[in-house]
Order: sequence, then structure tokens, then C-alpha cells
Amino acid sequence: MSTWLNIRAYAKLTGKDFDEVLEMVDSGLVESKEEDGDIFIKADAQETLPAAQPSRGEVLKVDMQSGEGLQFVEKTIGTILSMHEKVVDAKEETLDALKNENQFLKEALMSMQELYDEDRRTIETLTNELNATREELEFVKRKYKLMWGKMVEKHAEEKR
Repeated sequence: MSTWLNIRAYAKLTGKDFDEVLEMVDSGLVESKEEDGDIFIKADAQETLPAAQPSRGEVLKVDMQSGEGLQFVEKTIGTILSMHEKVVDAKEETLDALKNENQFLKEALMSMQELYDEDRRTIETLTNELNATREELEFVKRKYKLMWGKMVEKHAEEKR
């Protein structure tokens, strides 16, 4: 992430002289632009750290007596706290979204279960009605045979 800083603010933040930063702008070592007579420099996070980067295992030494050291430490702590708050907020938003999604899925599942139970009861009712209709049909067939069976036999005998 980068931002545009006034040349004096950039010099102060990087711990370089104003003239040294001006030479960097002239030589093209840093990206710059001019607006309303002021020179602005595009500052990346890595460029704005103090020039003496500690190597692995080495401690960054900051002069706590100077105002710059205290400001650097305060800005660093403020940045870390700000990032931590953003991470916590994002985590809470994610948890809320997951809780809402889980609630929605639970309600959908309950609704599907209710529909399944209702369909099962409907199928059971229709099966019972079908069985009753089959029994009634068998009864009507037997009754028909009893009623008309003798007539059909008589009629068949008469035609012979």
C-alpha cells in the first residue's frame, strides 16, 4: 500500500535530509509529482522505514529521548493496534455472517423436513384410498359374476 507524502514529511519519516530527498526526486529514485508548487512523493511502507533495518535476531534501536523515536514508536504501535482492530472487526463480521447462514440453513432444513412429513402423510392416505378402491372393485366384480353369471350361462345355452 502506498500514499503520497509532502517532500518534507517524507524526509522526516525516512530520516533523510531535505536536500538528499530532493536529489532522489531529481535522479528518479522515488516516484514524485508536483501539485500547487508542492512536491509529493509516493511512499511505500518499506521505503518509509528507517534506513537501518535490523538483521535477523538484531534489535531495532530507537533513540527514545528524541521526538522522532517516540513518534516512530507511537505510529508503529498505533498502526499495529489499528490493524488488530480491523482484523477483529473482520473476524466478528465473518462470524456473524456464518451464524446467519447457519440459521438460514437450519430453517431451510426444518422446512424441508415438514414438507417431507406432509408428503409422507399424503402418500399414506392415497395408498389407503387405493387399497379401499381395489377391495371395492373386487367386491363389485364378484357381485357382477353372481348377478349376471347365471344369465350369461342361460343365454349361452339358448344359442346352442
